[in-house]
Amino acid sequence: MSEVKIVVKDEDLRKGAEAGMDEFLKVFVDKYLEVTGGVINATTMPLLNGYQHTLLGYHFFREEVLEGGFVQLIQNGYGPYIFDNPFAKAMRLFGAKEFSKLVYDAKSIYDKNRKDLEEERTDDEFMAMYEQYEAFDDLEEAFMDMEEQVTAIIAGYVDEHLDQFAEIEK
Repeated sequence: MSEVKIVVKDEDLRKGAEAGMDEFLKVFVDKYLEVTGGVINATTMPLLNGYQHTLLGYHFFREEVLEGGFVQLIQNGYGPYIFDNPFAKAMRLFGAKEFSKLVYDAKSIYDKNRKDLEEERTDDEFMAMYEQYEAFDDLEEAFMDMEEQVTAIIAGYVDEHLDQFAEIEK
């Protein structure tokens, strides 16, 4: 399988942009989720280009960390997608420098504790991980403080480089 042509309608982008940066980015992310079936694995990775994976990675990162922190992000299987790929570097290149540093700091904790963090857990064991991995707390708080700004930076980057993220259909 190779990269799929991702096409979004200009009208959908306009509506999304009018509704706000979250909705603008959602137009792309929804298309990526449709193409990959919402699953990122060896079969679906080649369907998207690096820019598209970066935006999808931000979607998963944001969704998981805002809902349940880094422990949830990793326990739900997104650790390798975020930390084993050049996601942090791409965020820096997109202009989100402080966020990039935050991702590198989280990667450091992840790398040191990867085996334990990825181990399958019962619900009680999962909840106990929040106390065990308090090292993530400050990073989660910092992300919550910067999330709106980071999303705006990414939306601006996407808007300036539309052809990297999708083909726009008139």
